Amino acid sequence: MKAASIPFNEADRLHALQEYRILGTQPEQSYNDLTLIAAEVCDTPIALMSLVDENKQWFKAKVGVDVLETPRDWSFCAHAIHTFEPLIVEDALNDQRFHDNPLVCGDPNIRFYGGFPLQNNQDHRIGTLCVIDRTPKSLNKSQIKIMEALARQAVSFLDLRLRAVRLLDSFCSLDHSPNIISTCSYCRKAKNEDGQWQYLDQYLSKRSSLNFSHGVCDACMEDQFPEVLEIWKQDEKEKFRNNYRSKINSKTEG
Repeated sequence: MKAASIPFNEADRLHALQEYRILGTQPEQSYNDLTLIAAEVCDTPIALMSLVDENKQWFKAKVGVDVLETPRDWSFCAHAIHTFEPLIVEDALNDQRFHDNPLVCGDPNIRFYGGFPLQNNQDHRIGTLCVIDRTPKSLNKSQIKIMEALARQAVSFLDLRLRAVRLLDSFCSLDHSPNIISTCSYCRKAKNEDGQWQYLDQYLSKRSSLNFSHGVCDACMEDQFPEVLEIWKQDEKEKFRNNYRSKINSKTEG
């Protein structure tokens, strides 16, 4: 097996990847859709959005495999990021770079690989959108054209994410403005003067005379305590039935 060499701009490439703050994040429909379309268009059982980190390749989206990452030395995508052109391997057993690769000799038994680099506007190739099959094959011109378009779309999603991250960073830098509270867009915690994140009631209780009581809203009750909500609903139904029976009995007795 021949591991891919390190790109000449590796430090800048890794910095560009880290700026997206996407490694290890949860699956997202927009990226999942791209791999689903790729697999359908190319008629392959496997499609991946692979991001090549320092020592591993990590899959932001995937079709046809369960693993989340593999070593970079095993990675076909680590070879693909050396050029903006797609890397097409019609039969890995006939390619000296890959014929004894663990991903060829074992699961998922790669034979065909088509990797389309994810290249940003600074020519940093951070990974690929790739399709994989367990039997040798090739892609036609139409499939290649669509895959190149999907790879560009993946980069567009990443760039939108980067803009959002930078906007949040800019907003959070306004900590010391007197009329602004920096809050996390996800968990809604607030950042104090020491840069620590606190629940909003804790944050406000130290800066005002407000007092707080705590309960559980209807939406959280449904999400977090469905069994309690079901019992409550049953109790309410039973109360309604008993009340209804009482009214009927009262009218009958009258």
